[in-house]
Amino acid sequence: MAPHAGPLLVDTNVIIECHRIHSWRALTQRYRTETVETCLEESQTGAQTRNPEQQIDEGELRHSLAAVQLVSASDLAQAMARDGEIGALDPGEKHLWAHALTREDAWILCGPDGSSMRMGVRLGLRDRLVALEGLLDAIGHRPKPPLRNGYTNAWLKNKLNQFAAAEIGPRR
Repeated sequence: MAPHAGPLLVDTNVIIECHRIHSWRALTQRYRTETVETCLEESQTGAQTRNPEQQIDEGELRHSLAAVQLVSASDLAQAMARDGEIGALDPGEKHLWAHALTREDAWILCGPDGSSMRMGVRLGLRDRLVALEGLLDAIGHRPKPPLRNGYTNAWLKNKLNQFAAAEIGPRR
């Protein structure tokens, strides 16, 4: 499968996992990788408890991204009007979805947060949710440390199927 040519939106979890497995450079050199300011800020919290090799330099992170998007109060309000449950997401995911919903291009979103994935299914955007494993496979990158389970294709497929079934169930 060819790598996605459009924007790749990533959450804080993906930023941290890519740095853990030494795959951030591979990802950002082959994908037009973007995030929102809130996710970038979240990637810096907890830095004091990380091992030195897992530190994420904020300047280098900003430079490596195609864009770091700001989310306005208006963007958040419009997202909440579309689905009020967006407000229950963690701040990074909430801002990432608010930003994604303003876009008209062919973006995809990578982030293993269950509530965020459920939101994608609720919004009818399941086909835009991707696993980190699939992104790395598409560019032929095989990290030495294995990905954590929540970043695999099988895990994502299983979770999306669960969320889709749950969305169908209550509407009968």
